[in-house]
Amino acid sequence: MPQVTVFDMTGKSVGEMTLSDAIFGIEPNTSVMHAAVVNYLANQRQGTQSTLTRSEVSGGGRKPWKQKGTGRARQGSTRSPQWTGGGMVFAPTPRDYTITLNKKEKRAALKSALTSRVNENKFIVVEAMNFDEIKTKKFQTVLNNLNVNKALVVLEEGDKNAEISAKNIPDVKTARVNTINVYDILKYNTVIATKAVVAAIEEVYA
Repeated sequence: MPQVTVFDMTGKSVGEMTLSDAIFGIEPNTSVMHAAVVNYLANQRQGTQSTLTRSEVSGGGRKPWKQKGTGRARQGSTRSPQWTGGGMVFAPTPRDYTITLNKKEKRAALKSALTSRVNENKFIVVEAMNFDEIKTKKFQTVLNNLNVNKALVVLEEGDKNAEISAKNIPDVKTARVNTINVYDILKYNTVIATKAVVAAIEEVYA
């Protein structure tokens, strides 16, 4: 079973914690993680792009000049794609980019991502994140103590002060146990979680 050091908010080691093999000790599956990232990014797309084709642009009903005898190229409408103000060829239309992923694949991808962070020593467990007030400077000090720059911080429910304190720090994102995803785990260099959060992850995703 993987072992990680537990730190306090000052960056001092206060003990060790044994992680569950079922979540933090599996064989990482890169293909499933890739599928999960593609799924996440595709599902973020709105798909609302829309441009007018020649049949949708207003006007252009009359033939601009007669077919023959003018010396100019024949034209049937002023809304053809080659005209200024004409329609667009193969215009993008609204579409759904949603990609589905099986529940088992999602679980496997999340476990693989968490295991990869543990294997790379980029999974930091903190005893607790206690913030009496909303203070960005204090949160930055905690990150400095842990020697972390770019991080995904997974907080407990009710840690509102810590969440708001981290809001203005660039390259830091907060999440809950039920909102963590493979993309964020892989995007940020380090994952920081409290002991209670680790216990919750092991309970929810076991």
